[in-house]
Amino acid sequence: MNAPNNPELQAARALQLAQRVDAIEPFRVMEMVKAAADLKHAGADIISMSVGEPDFTAPEPVAQAAIEAIRAGHTQYTVSLGLPALREAIAGHYASAYGVSIDPRRIVVTAGASAALLLACAALVNEGDEVLMPDPCYPCNRHFVSAFGGKPVLLPCGADARYQLSAAQVAEHWNARTRGVVVASPSNPTGTSMTPAQLQEIIQAVRARGGFSVVDELYSGLCFDGAPVSALSYGDDVITVNSFSKYFHMTGWRLGWLVVPEALVPVLEKLAQNLFICPSAIAQYAALACFSQEALAICEARRLELKRRRDYFVPALRELGFGVPVMPDGGFYVYAEIDKLAHKDAGDSTAFAWSVLNDTHVAIVPGDDFGFAAPRKHVRFSYATKYERIQEAVDRLARVLSR
Repeated sequence: MNAPNNPELQAARALQLAQRVDAIEPFRVMEMVKAAADLKHAGADIISMSVGEPDFTAPEPVAQAAIEAIRAGHTQYTVSLGLPALREAIAGHYASAYGVSIDPRRIVVTAGASAALLLACAALVNEGDEVLMPDPCYPCNRHFVSAFGGKPVLLPCGADARYQLSAAQVAEHWNARTRGVVVASPSNPTGTSMTPAQLQEIIQAVRARGGFSVVDELYSGLCFDGAPVSALSYGDDVITVNSFSKYFHMTGWRLGWLVVPEALVPVLEKLAQNLFICPSAIAQYAALACFSQEALAICEARRLELKRRRDYFVPALRELGFGVPVMPDGGFYVYAEIDKLAHKDAGDSTAFAWSVLNDTHVAIVPGDDFGFAAPRKHVRFSYATKYERIQEAVDRLARVLSR
């Protein structure tokens, strides 16, 4: 919206905002969430397939640990790098889940994965640095780079590449201004993973050019078609980002972590001390219970439930006429093509998403958020909602698309 018609924007401009604000676009997912909430408040039966949030909440042992932490008075500041016991527990999880040995001193606990990415970009990105990313990708990743004066360079990655960046693209587009890459496996919005060979090749290509590799592994615990692989298997110079939000279902607790080269730890500690002081003490004490046998069993059962939903939903979308050329193998997203649908808005994903919300009360997300490579022909579905609600969403979509 232009400033002359927007009093709020005019008032903001009067404050002489920093130029970096202009480089950060609105997060359209959240706009859709707000609109769906307004309809729900007005009495509509909304099926949310927009926001990337599991319908499960934290396992009971985790909730109980939070209560016990509050009662015991464990609510004050912790050290900026996180509780030593939690860093050790995370390292133990890498050993058991991924077969990777990690020194706990390399683990930095953060106020969510967003804070982890923010710290990584603050430490690594200079004004004018270019950072390579796949297109499509999670929008906030490129905005973190922009916030520190860097230039995110999005490289189109189609279904034939499982929507993932390749080492060949890294080699082709690397120049004197390129500083590193940010990739995700499994990816938001596509739910697709890199093969181990693909991941290793990218890391080697970046390493050979003296750059950094940041790998978003938020959904690595939610892999459905094979054992998860961590990028940490391919060298101590790799930086990974993870979170308690997805596999452990602690979205509102705002707790994540980084694994970084040992030399980077004091740098991130200094930044964290100044920018965040420390992550939530209560969330950290609660997260210690995530690695109990009881909590892990709950999370594994939920992972299988998400797989059950995927195995129903993807074929159902294809039956309705959506294009899903690649089976998502992790997370809880489907990046679907709409351009061959018999619908008036099949050529415009934003118009299509709003039409679906208004006509069916199913909330989905247009492709615009996720990059510049054919976003108008894609929408993202999140199947992190109950199986029966997904079935109902399919029925509603079928009624609209059959008109």
